[in-house]
Amino acid sequence: MTNLKLASLGEGERTVIPIDDVAVGEGFTIIAGPCTVESEKQTIETAIAVKKAGADALRGGAFKPRSSPYAFQGLGLKGLQILKKAKMETGLPIVTEVLDSRDVLWVSEYADVLQIGTRNMQNFSLLKEVGRSKKPVLLKRGMNSTIYEWLNCAEYILSEGNPHVILCERGIRTFEQYTRNTLDISAVPAVKELSHLPVIVDPSHATGRISLVEPLCLACLAAGADGLIIEVDIDPNAAVCDKDQTLDPGQFAEIIKKVRSLHRFLSGKQAEAR
Repeated sequence: MTNLKLASLGEGERTVIPIDDVAVGEGFTIIAGPCTVESEKQTIETAIAVKKAGADALRGGAFKPRSSPYAFQGLGLKGLQILKKAKMETGLPIVTEVLDSRDVLWVSEYADVLQIGTRNMQNFSLLKEVGRSKKPVLLKRGMNSTIYEWLNCAEYILSEGNPHVILCERGIRTFEQYTRNTLDISAVPAVKELSHLPVIVDPSHATGRISLVEPLCLACLAAGADGLIIEVDIDPNAAVCDKDQTLDPGQFAEIIKKVRSLHRFLSGKQAEAR
């Protein structure tokens, strides 16, 4: 169960993952953007807004694994092309989900980071394929998985020769019904004790509530997270999915001011302690 060879902390330094000019694991990385790419206008306007507010990378779903087969499944290739235009407009690197091992090669032509969603955390053929791709991988924790199961899935990617794995805590499924999931803040320092890999947090999917995103952003930073991935849309009320947890650019900008301020404060305290 604890037989980690490549993901374990050991005596080496912590991994820092370069994504264009961004270094995940060094400083505090903020990834933001819409749940799903719906149109070129929506995506590019959102990208410009989150860049202005201080985001380091753009998230957006071109493929959406939905609970219902009748729900919007994403724009696919068209969505990827829109994300590429958004990068050309803003310079923000692109984080997007890949669902199928057969799609990894061509999705990699558009994405800077390949996201493995909670439903695919233990899709071992997909993990092996993104491991062979050498693209940075953002591995979300499975909704019902333990920390060791999550780290062993990272091991699958690492064992294929890809050292660039970012772990993402996004809440686990419990009996609680007020929030969409239960954010396991303890997973952040726990993973830091066990692994050299950077760990970021998704407070949007963890809570499912706009009002709870800000306090959890601050709590995760205080717990030692290396970054956040947050859902932001230029017009959340018109979003086809996850509107209840999606920030508008103004809300996002206010949160980022507080997050950056807290990060500077904590970094200063750590420097004084040394």
